Amino acid sequence: MFSKILIANRGEIAVRIIRACREMGIRSVAVYSEADVDCLHVRLADEAVCIGPAASAASYRNIPALISAAEITDVEAIHPGYGFLAENAHFAEICESCKITFIGPHPEAIRLMGDKIEAKKVMGKAGVPLIPGTPAAVTTKEEALRAAKSIRYPIIIKAAAGGGGKGMRVAHNDVRLISAFMTAQAEAEAAFGVPDVYIEKYIERPRHVEIQVAGDAHGHVVAFGERDCSIQRRHQKLIEESPSPVVDSKLRRRMGEAAVRGAKAVNYNSLGTLEFLVDDAGNFYFMEMNTRVQVEHPVTEAVTGIDLIKEQIRVAAGERLGFHQEEIHVNGHAIECRVNAEDPEQDFMPCPGEVTFYQPPGGPHVRVDSHLYAGYRVPPHYDSLLAKVIVHGRDRREAVAVMSRALEEMMVEPIKTTLPFHRKVMRNPDFLAGRYTTDFVERMMGTSKTASELVGT
Repeated sequence: MFSKILIANRGEIAVRIIRACREMGIRSVAVYSEADVDCLHVRLADEAVCIGPAASAASYRNIPALISAAEITDVEAIHPGYGFLAENAHFAEICESCKITFIGPHPEAIRLMGDKIEAKKVMGKAGVPLIPGTPAAVTTKEEALRAAKSIRYPIIIKAAAGGGGKGMRVAHNDVRLISAFMTAQAEAEAAFGVPDVYIEKYIERPRHVEIQVAGDAHGHVVAFGERDCSIQRRHQKLIEESPSPVVDSKLRRRMGEAAVRGAKAVNYNSLGTLEFLVDDAGNFYFMEMNTRVQVEHPVTEAVTGIDLIKEQIRVAAGERLGFHQEEIHVNGHAIECRVNAEDPEQDFMPCPGEVTFYQPPGGPHVRVDSHLYAGYRVPPHYDSLLAKVIVHGRDRREAVAVMSRALEEMMVEPIKTTLPFHRKVMRNPDFLAGRYTTDFVERMMGTSKTASELVGT
């Protein structure tokens, strides 16, 4: 096992990893930008190294600075968390070349799953259900029109190297397709440096359901059940729960088996998540694989009782998974709400600033993953996530009741947060009945118009 790990991240996920390390008897090294000198992860780590100015490109995405910090602190491994360099195959390769273990999958798996077109090819060969679409990048308007005619409208254009809703457009006819295609290409090149896009059948009002998997270097892969992530804004998740209200035991088994096949197809050896769309007939289709720990991993931890971060570290150290598939059981129901420094009444506009008062919720079955404290100044340079409130109940009704109580207790002042939005969701009749799809937020906020507008066209 490692004796010292550097966490190449910030905020709540860095705090989460530091805590796991401490419980495992592993020393931790935090890195921080000049804007994060007072961040909680810096205070909690055994050592801390400043790696550059506020801009993430000059700090948290600065590979030479991270490797230098790892070398001067004599660490054996680097945990990338999520975001920043977590799914950067080049970074993983650099770590390997410097004899530092990258706590994540091998670079080839990252590279394959990072290319959405190649990922579909691999998953298709592994027998994972795919959404009908183009087998390769579409480069011209003429190709796009032919593809749309074959697939049939509505269609969705996606960036091959993309994620997070960037380079993504929906079209319902030829006229809309032309403008959407050109916009998606431009967005893809601006965001990812690659203009390649592909086209898929657009599934209207689906559920977004993902399967957590873990693999080790000895060929073992297991699935941990599903998380429903359908409540999202512009493809950014806001609330997650497990199990999904629309997944029964039969569908859960089929999705889990497909996810394991997909992970084995790339010799997966870390934590990962396969994301699917589920239509109203119960059919599921592969979207993408995230080759990292997910923001919402605590939901799975709550219902399985397994510490996924510790398991990820053990696997990276060469150990075998600590359990077999038949030993993984889903118990009760868990919900996670992401509390962001955003104003829901102003189209979720970011709201950085100083937090003068912070009261986290407590009581039975409530967990809060956060880097907040009174006096902390939320910087404008990074993701607006402040805290994740995770609750567990014997069933979904109890979990909702616990979450409602926890959200009422929680206070973050004076900045605007998404707490009022989450409180409203917990009272929403459709949410309470489990009747929601990926356009739930737009419909609840009264901003839903057309499928095209939901992805920015």
